Amino acid sequence: MLAHATLVVSVVLMALPILIAALVSTQQQGLIGGFSDLAPGGHAIENYRTVMTDYNFGVYLLNSFIMSIVIVVGKLVISLLAALAIVYYRFPFKNLMFMLILFTLMLPVPVRFVPLFNIVTDLGWYNSMLALTIPYLASATTVFLLRQHFLSIPESIVDQAKLDGIGPLKFLVYVLIPMSKGMLAGVSVIMFIYAWNQYLWPLIIVDSQAQQVTQVGITLLQGDVQGGELQWSIVMAGAILTLVPPLLALLAFRKPLLETFAVQQK
Repeated sequence: MLAHATLVVSVVLMALPILIAALVSTQQQGLIGGFSDLAPGGHAIENYRTVMTDYNFGVYLLNSFIMSIVIVVGKLVISLLAALAIVYYRFPFKNLMFMLILFTLMLPVPVRFVPLFNIVTDLGWYNSMLALTIPYLASATTVFLLRQHFLSIPESIVDQAKLDGIGPLKFLVYVLIPMSKGMLAGVSVIMFIYAWNQYLWPLIIVDSQAQQVTQVGITLLQGDVQGGELQWSIVMAGAILTLVPPLLALLAFRKPLLETFAVQQK
């Protein structure tokens, strides 16, 4: 009983900021002065429609969705090929190459921004979807997870594929990928949420509102001050809309995500 009560309190505390944001998004002014203001307001439809139409938040959501999908697909393709080469190919300094890939995990992302900005602008990609996606197509974490998963596949399957004359790419497409559906789904969810929450790099490399993503779009909502007061109800409506796609991804792929991290459910 105590364990259940503790669990309920923990869930409420973790969900409290989202609940308050959802309630504020239904208010007219979006100001919380006391517990009486935490009741649902009657301006939810008006606020969400304002965010989507007057502030073009739908464009930000679409840009974020395209950016996230391109990053997820690109990372999966590159990481699958890299893990395939590391596990099943023999070439000089293979272990050293793998260690160099892991070494990139220790390099903070902001450290790369200045040289990355110079490269992207030299290529003429400034203010484009290419600038938002191409620099994020490589993932050492995904390579590591797929490598560990491929190593767990029995050698007998590999030997049978060799006897049947199946080439590396066919082995990847017809054997490895079908046997890794759960892992790929879990990794895809993680990468989607990571890409969706990108903020700093889009803020640096994109200055056109038509090309901007939803995380930066929320800050643009914060810039709208009327009568000397920030329109918190509009800002919170944008924040709630931003939460919806990653939340749906988590709900849809919850099981493979838990399996990816080997979380055992009792």
